[in-house]
Amino acid sequence: MSFLSTLYSAYAEIFLLVMVSVILIADLFTAGRTKTVTYLLVQVTLLGCSLITVATHRDGIDHLFHHMFVDDLMSDVLKLLSYMAISMMLVYSRSYLLARGLFSGEFLALVLFSLLGMMVMISASNFITLYLGLELLSLSLYAIVALQRDSAIATEAAMKYFILGALASGLLLYGMSMLYGATGTLDVNAVSSAIQHGVPNKALLVFGLVFVVAGLAFKLGVVPFHMWVPDVYHGAPTAMTMLIGTAPKLAAFAFVMRILVEALQPLMVHWSGMLAILAVLSMALGNISAIAQTNLKRMFAYSTIAHMGFLLVGVLSGSNEGYGSAMFYAVVYVIMSLGGFGMILLMSREGFEADKLSDFKGLNQRSPWLAFMMLLLMFSMAGVPPTVGFYAKFAVLNAAVQAGHIPLVILAVLFSLIGAFYYLRIVKLMYFDAPESHERIYMQPDSSLLISLNGLGVLILGILPGTLMSVCAVSVQQSLLLPH
Repeated sequence: MSFLSTLYSAYAEIFLLVMVSVILIADLFTAGRTKTVTYLLVQVTLLGCSLITVATHRDGIDHLFHHMFVDDLMSDVLKLLSYMAISMMLVYSRSYLLARGLFSGEFLALVLFSLLGMMVMISASNFITLYLGLELLSLSLYAIVALQRDSAIATEAAMKYFILGALASGLLLYGMSMLYGATGTLDVNAVSSAIQHGVPNKALLVFGLVFVVAGLAFKLGVVPFHMWVPDVYHGAPTAMTMLIGTAPKLAAFAFVMRILVEALQPLMVHWSGMLAILAVLSMALGNISAIAQTNLKRMFAYSTIAHMGFLLVGVLSGSNEGYGSAMFYAVVYVIMSLGGFGMILLMSREGFEADKLSDFKGLNQRSPWLAFMMLLLMFSMAGVPPTVGFYAKFAVLNAAVQAGHIPLVILAVLFSLIGAFYYLRIVKLMYFDAPESHERIYMQPDSSLLISLNGLGVLILGILPGTLMSVCAVSVQQSLLLPH
C-alpha cells in the first residue's frame, strides 16, 4: 500500500498508459471502419483522466520519483484543459477522418501517447523528465502527420517536422547539458538555487541559456525558428493540424514556466531581452505574412506565430501578473484555434478540403449560424471586444506596461492592428461575397453542438473573464511560489 501511495500524484498518467494498451487490444477485435467502440473508449479514458486528476489533487506542491515529477495546481489545471482540448479535437475531426480512411486505432493510440507526453512535460521537475515528455509528444506528432501515406504533401510535411524538430531537440539537449555542467544538477529547483548562490562558470551558464531559449523557440514556433510551422500546418491533414496547433501549446507553456521561471529565474535579466526580440519578430512576421495567404491553414499558421509572440510578452514581464496573463493567453488561444480549425473540418467533405479563403465566401447565405460562430472566433483572434481574445491581449499588454516595457507594448498594439485585417477579411467574405457553392453543409449533431459552444464560449468568456483569469493567476502563483 505504501508503494501505491507514493504513486498517488501520477495515477492519471498510469491510468492513461494502461488504457492505451487496452484500446490497442480492443481495436484488434472491433470490426468496421467507424471504430465507434474504440472512439468511445478514448473519450471514456479522457473523462477518467479528468476525474483522477481532480480526485488526486492536493493543496500545495507534491514531488515524487526523487523530485523528477511534481503535482501542483498549475499542472492539474493545464492537464484538465489538455484533456478537454483532445476530446474536442476528436469530436470535430471524427467525420473528416472517417471520410479519408484515417480514423484508425493507431491514430487514436498516437493521440493518447502525445497526450501522455504533454502530461509528463506539464508535471516535470527535472531536465530529464522534461526532455522525455517532449520527445514522447514530438515522436507521436511526427507519426500522426505521416499517417496519410499516400499523400506526398503530408509525407513532405512530416519529414520537415521531423528534421527541424530533431534539430530543436538537439539544441535544447545541448543547452541543458551546459546548464548541468555549470550547476552540477538537473533538478529544476536545485538549478535555481545553485545560480542564486553563484556558479564558477557564468559564461557556460549564459551559453546554455541561449541554446535552451533557441530550443524552446523552435517548439513554440516563434521567429526566427518558425520555418516548420506554415509547411506542417498546410501539409498535414486538417485534423492533425488541429492537434499540433492546440493542446501542445499548453504543454509548451508549462515547459517555458518550468525552465525559464522555475529553474532560470535568477537569469531573467538575460532571457527577458532574448524573449523581447523573439516576441517582436514573431508579431511582425506572423501578422504581415498572414495578409498574403489565400490558404486558411497557412494563414492560421502565421497567426499562431504572432499569437506566440503575444504569449512571450506576458512571460518576459517577469511578474506574477505576467505569468498568469500568459497562461490565460495560452488557454484562450487553444479555445480559439479549436473553433477555427473546427470550422474547416465541419465544412470539408469527402474529396474536398475547405481550407481556402474562397471556400468561406457567402457562408452567411448557406448557414447563418455557422457564419456567426466563425465571426465570433475571428473577432476573438483579432482581439475585438467583447470577445475573450481582446481581454487576453489586454491582460498580457497590461502586465508588460506594469513591468516597464512600453516600447514593446506600442509595437504589439501596432502589429495587432495589422493582424485585424486578415481576420476581418474572412468576415467580409462570409457576409458580403456571393457563395461559390450552394451545397448543403452536413454536420453531425455532436459537432454542431460543439462549434456552437465553442463560438459562444469565446463571447461569454470575454464578457465574464474573471473566473478563468483568477484560476490562471492563482495556479501560477501557488505552483511557482511567487510573491503576491
